[in-house]
Amino acid sequence: MKFNGELLKKLVDAFSPSGDERIVAEIIKDEIKSYVDEIIIDSLGNLIAHKKGNGKKVMVAAHMDQIGLLITDIDEKGFLRFTNIGGISPYISYGQRVVFKNGRIGIVYAESMDDMSKLKLENMYIDIGVNSREEAEKRIGIGDTCVYISQYYEDENNVISGCLDDRIGCYVLIEALKDLKNVENDIYFVFTTQEEVGLRGAKTSAYRIDPDFGIAVDITGSGDTPKAKRLAVGLNKGAAIKVKDNSIIVNPKIKDFMVEVAKENNIPYQLEVLEYGGTDSGAINLTKEGVPTGAISIPTRYAHSGSETISKNDVNNCIKLLTGILNKKIEF
Repeated sequence: MKFNGELLKKLVDAFSPSGDERIVAEIIKDEIKSYVDEIIIDSLGNLIAHKKGNGKKVMVAAHMDQIGLLITDIDEKGFLRFTNIGGISPYISYGQRVVFKNGRIGIVYAESMDDMSKLKLENMYIDIGVNSREEAEKRIGIGDTCVYISQYYEDENNVISGCLDDRIGCYVLIEALKDLKNVENDIYFVFTTQEEVGLRGAKTSAYRIDPDFGIAVDITGSGDTPKAKRLAVGLNKGAAIKVKDNSIIVNPKIKDFMVEVAKENNIPYQLEVLEYGGTDSGAINLTKEGVPTGAISIPTRYAHSGSETISKNDVNNCIKLLTGILNKKIEF
């Protein structure tokens, strides 16, 4: 399977922090419009692409949004104070360059501190190179958002970039959708909003669709770096099939079904037991009376940084696994 780096770069370069996912939604819409029967963008900004079938109703979700910073105040010298959008670490943010939607660049730094182990976001600011509040307000306003600047890098084995959480999940959905031919299932590919701030888009879109079966595709951590938190997931070991995270305990019949598909198609896989975090699977699972839901995860190093790292082989195996699942008759 050829890896489409051009498409992934286009996805990760799109400015789309939680709550403002319009740019990446348009890219995805243009990419998939000839492969589906209907596309709608709902009132929360979720992009819902319907590939019609007569079988069970299946919802596949990956989130479009990325973590970011939101401006809360501007001081008299023009330095910007901010809060987080999603899981922002002060230590990863320190010294980072950020970009606003209008293209303005800033540098994240911190007040002088005797003990940097006590660093918090409230001690930090963004310098956009002005000398007064008046100058700053001509360029940036309260409530404006920015994201880390990162450079896309790809070699024969890996991809390194910011924003792979979860543009790589969106990529997997797009490429799987292109591979599907005549499927029996009635499939909704949902590119969700505001996952990083509480799985919000998945909640509303799942309520609208009312699926019989749900699958989320997102990143997960890795336990294969020096002294990493224990996790039996690593790069280049295959698609990760979720067993548990903080948002869901996957029903064993769903997990076993996904493992069976992997084995039938000779797809390398690993089982993921994550002791933190969550994905859109948790929101889909709790919709209405409950929806049987599983998740496919892409092992990722250095999550929520500007240098998230993934294996191309793992990504291709996730596409194969998702395609295999969607081609199967769903009987639960």
